[in-house]
Amino acid sequence: MSDAEVILHADADLLAAATAARIVTRLTEAQAARGSASIVLTGGGIGTAVLAALARTPARDAVDWRRVDVWWGDERFLPTGDAERNETGARAALLDHIDLDPGRVHPMPAPDGPDGDDPAAGALRYAAELRARAEAGGTVPSFDVCLLGVGPDAHVASLFPGLPAMKERERTVVAVHDAPKPPPTRISLTLPAIAAAREVWALASGESKAEAVGLALGGAGEVPAAAVRGRERTLFLVDRAAARDLPGTARP
Repeated sequence: MSDAEVILHADADLLAAATAARIVTRLTEAQAARGSASIVLTGGGIGTAVLAALARTPARDAVDWRRVDVWWGDERFLPTGDAERNETGARAALLDHIDLDPGRVHPMPAPDGPDGDDPAAGALRYAAELRARAEAGGTVPSFDVCLLGVGPDAHVASLFPGLPAMKERERTVVAVHDAPKPPPTRISLTLPAIAAAREVWALASGESKAEAVGLALGGAGEVPAAAVRGRERTLFLVDRAAARDLPGTARP
């Protein structure tokens, strides 16, 4: 696993724009090397802002989006189209504005899907979909980049401090109940699934994330954001406010 690098940007707008540019570079490089690419999306304010910035930049057309697999790191277990679903925000910000292959877009299950109001069955279904796209013998694809938002409590995806999902080491996708942030029921990738990514990028913006970023990078406590690592590279992409408690950072 890679060591974490910190990349500092002046504010949230520059963080979103720079991350969008990184996505274009990462996906085009992956397509040049392997013919296709894959990305794991995140929700939240900065995650959605990154997708909106990607939709605005003309450089997005450097990517052959029909050869990109789109996954999610977690999802609120709400009906398809609900405004609170990460999928809904991603479609409005980016996915509805680019030429994707619908068969390569992989939203997490919803309660109006084939498994009904059973998030555990939905998690199993998503795990099976991941396994079907993995290399021989694998359980998840080797994602080219996995985007993760860092919460104020240092959660990532829907892996919250103190909940069982954070300690899962066998399953790749789990149902999450009693999440401290509403809605309480969710579906999430686990740490082993995240660790399959070639690169993991943790995003944090604003003073409300400063303590979480400090915990994740300072080794002062067992929090989910401290445990995420990519196989080849791990980036903490933060703005100046979120980096408040860090002693030193690298500039882009």
